Amino acid sequence: MNREIILNAVIGFGILAVAFYANSSGETFTITLATKAAILALAGAGLNIALGHGGLVSLGHAAFFGIGGYAAGILATHAMYYEPVLTWPFEVEGTQSMPIIWLVAIAASGLVALVIGALSLRTTGVFFIMITLAFAQMLYYFAISWPAYGGEDGLSLGLRNGFPGLNTLDPLTFFLICYGLLMAVLGLSALLARSRFGLALNGARQNAERLKSLGINPQRVLLTAFVLSGMVTGLSGALYADLNRFVSPEMMSWHTSGEIMVFVILGGVGRLFGPLAGAALYIVLEHSLGGVSEYWQFMLGGLLLLVVLFARGGLVGLFAGERRHG
Repeated sequence: MNREIILNAVIGFGILAVAFYANSSGETFTITLATKAAILALAGAGLNIALGHGGLVSLGHAAFFGIGGYAAGILATHAMYYEPVLTWPFEVEGTQSMPIIWLVAIAASGLVALVIGALSLRTTGVFFIMITLAFAQMLYYFAISWPAYGGEDGLSLGLRNGFPGLNTLDPLTFFLICYGLLMAVLGLSALLARSRFGLALNGARQNAERLKSLGINPQRVLLTAFVLSGMVTGLSGALYADLNRFVSPEMMSWHTSGEIMVFVILGGVGRLFGPLAGAALYIVLEHSLGGVSEYWQFMLGGLLLLVVLFARGGLVGLFAGERRHG
């Protein structure tokens, strides 16, 4: 076993141990923090597919995060008031079932990612960054001007949605649901990186012309990765809505896109457990430095600068060495 595999195990079991210890100590708030870290890490894992493996620097992933959140909020709200979501051309009922909500969030985010990706991938570099940002801001302002679902005030969920056979109101149970989904996505990401598609995606990132000479369309490979990335981020948005029992346009703002990218950079771009390490560190800093100064983001910015300058592989790369994938 190399150092990165060992470090990944420490990170993965570490957050699990924190949640179980907090549960045995009656520290519900700590479990909530661990749950938040797992959900944000899931969003980071989604971005890592596009950024870490495909080299696609997207500042628009908050759009998919928000779409997943609104999918959860809208379906749950209509179910609570026994009102159909759609009545034409066919009737669609609301639901408070997590599995169904996840599927809707994944499908909706994937569809939007397909449209955004197909248009954005016509460009490269800074133009790609700005176009993804522009699309996310368009959806952000649309959500603000959508009075049917709270507009700028957002949308409250009366109760957390349910999962068959489980009590999702129990903090530890909900954490385990989020943690299980995160581990499943990380496992799929590891398989993806080692698959033929993963090799093609890595080739598209390094040298698109060479990949094209092999008869593989790099645009299709990158678009597929972008759609998968959006789907995973949409799933995290649905979980985040259930965690807070609230959805707001802020989930789609450029600040959220920046935060998701910070998780990936802090933990290590392209590192399997990098998003979890980055999200966990972010949550720790937010709640420790937040009590020291209201300008804690300034100190976080300084740390991020040090990581970029002296630890190009992020926290995982710093402790595990130069190997890119784990």
